[in-house]
Amino acid sequence: MARIFFAVVFVMGLAAPAAYSQGQGLAWVQIEAQPSLARAQQSIRRYAAELQDVNGFTIPGGWYAIALGPYTPEDAAQVLQVYRAERAIPRDSYIAYSSDYRQQFWPVGANVLNLPALNAPTPDPEETPDAQTQEPDARVTSEAETSPAPEPEDADETVREARAGERLLSREERAALQVALKWAGFYDGRIDAAFGRGTRSSMSDWQAANNFEPTGVLTTRQRAELLRQYNAVLDGLGLDTVRDANMGIEMLIPTKLVELSRYEPPFAHFDPVGDVDAKVLLISQQGDTSTLQGLYDIMQTLEIVPETGPRMIDDKGFTLVGEGALNITYTKAWLEDGKIKGFTLLWPAGDEERRTRLLNEMQTSFKAIDGVLDPTAGSAEDQSIDLVAGLEVRKPLMTRSGFFVDNAGTVVTTSDVVESCGRITIDQDHDAEVAFSNTGLGIAVLRPQESLAPISIAQFQSAVPRLQSVVAVAGYSYGGILGAPTLTFGQLADLRGLNGEESMKRLTLAPLDGDAGGPVVDAGGAVLGMLLPDPQGGRKLPEGVSFAANADTVQKVLGEAGVTAEGTSGIAQIAPETLTRKAADMTVLVSCWE
Repeated sequence: MARIFFAVVFVMGLAAPAAYSQGQGLAWVQIEAQPSLARAQQSIRRYAAELQDVNGFTIPGGWYAIALGPYTPEDAAQVLQVYRAERAIPRDSYIAYSSDYRQQFWPVGANVLNLPALNAPTPDPEETPDAQTQEPDARVTSEAETSPAPEPEDADETVREARAGERLLSREERAALQVALKWAGFYDGRIDAAFGRGTRSSMSDWQAANNFEPTGVLTTRQRAELLRQYNAVLDGLGLDTVRDANMGIEMLIPTKLVELSRYEPPFAHFDPVGDVDAKVLLISQQGDTSTLQGLYDIMQTLEIVPETGPRMIDDKGFTLVGEGALNITYTKAWLEDGKIKGFTLLWPAGDEERRTRLLNEMQTSFKAIDGVLDPTAGSAEDQSIDLVAGLEVRKPLMTRSGFFVDNAGTVVTTSDVVESCGRITIDQDHDAEVAFSNTGLGIAVLRPQESLAPISIAQFQSAVPRLQSVVAVAGYSYGGILGAPTLTFGQLADLRGLNGEESMKRLTLAPLDGDAGGPVVDAGGAVLGMLLPDPQGGRKLPEGVSFAANADTVQKVLGEAGVTAEGTSGIAQIAPETLTRKAADMTVLVSCWE
């Protein structure tokens, strides 16, 4: 009788080779074996940095095995297939079972071999082939382990049917489920399309959280519900594939929020049409690495691109992120086969989840097709010095002139230009900080945040100049539009101010607002002082009356800032063109940014 009972149990074990239990039935993907513990530990650390579920066991013969798991046999087969295809593991990797291993040495202190059965069903009895048709198998399981797992009464599919559906999924579809699980907060592993222990556990947790039976295998309906939750944030955007032959670009665009309005090379403008203040630019132009660098530089001057945010450029393309209080701009451009193509997404700040998801969809769908935007496309009617390809260039709050006073690049300018600035620049490209400011005298001293090498620096005139002598002021009269300072000539009217102020000189000169802060020089190029802005307070001076802080006053402020300036007592006269060049070489544009 005992002999008959043992035979029945043995046959039941043969009838369910896919069954697994505590110990022998757990499946593993063995990827490597090493003859020494040191070599095994070195190798296992390398795998653990790239893969999940990495374990180390001793095996007969004194060798050390590296294996992934534990899995159900079906999941182990899938993991093996995926990782082999990705060349993440050796091609001779194979499926092993817990009975093949002895003691665990990695992770230190773990004992995975004694885990209980994984949460996955065994085959239904009616699915199990007749025991007599099975190949002999020495693995014996208990009656409890071979009994079918119960199915929930309201299940849309049995677990067997759900697994069959899983087998029909593409790699991209399997990866998409892991992405959705990660988004939902249930999965924190690698997106590898291999449904290992971590993925199964996250599926089970998601099922429990959504009132489904936690089987660890998603049914067709559950997969659809998970993806519906994941994609709900994109509802209402009207994501459609736009194929623009003029640009040579095909990609997903939120057509319910933006629509094509115009071409202005190198951009196609998709302007907002809905309630969301969003904008999309497609980028398309012929070019090389120099063109790419130029586009990268120009993009950073645009009003729609906030100044802060990560950015990177190399020979193949650039990524430019602008993070502002009101909006976030993301630009990606690629250089390939002499064509630069890319896109920009402008999105309101504070809607990060939707922006991130939309950006991912746009990036993933981006495709360069034949064609590149004609550089003559678009209308020439709306051209403006303040626009680049139809986009407004970022403008400073205020600009003044200034001039170099030492070889370290220290600059003197007016105090009004540095008040309430978020950022101060010298010649637009060099950030600077206020080293000292005397608002009473209207003078500020700026120190560049990087080393500069001025072509020329101020030499302050210590000799008393003659009244009615010729003077000139160098300055950015038009706020940098002309790209270089201009020289405005006049005369020295008085050595004092209108009220007898000895800190300033009165000039017969007609400068513009942008000239304030520039150096006032004599006929030999020596600096007599710094041009002051028009006085405030409602008093209007006659045309051609200006004032300059005299050389002694400027030098006193520089001394308080710890700067020693150069002086001269020579009275000379040089050619106007030489004077213009000398004054221009020391003059800079000072900009105050929001």
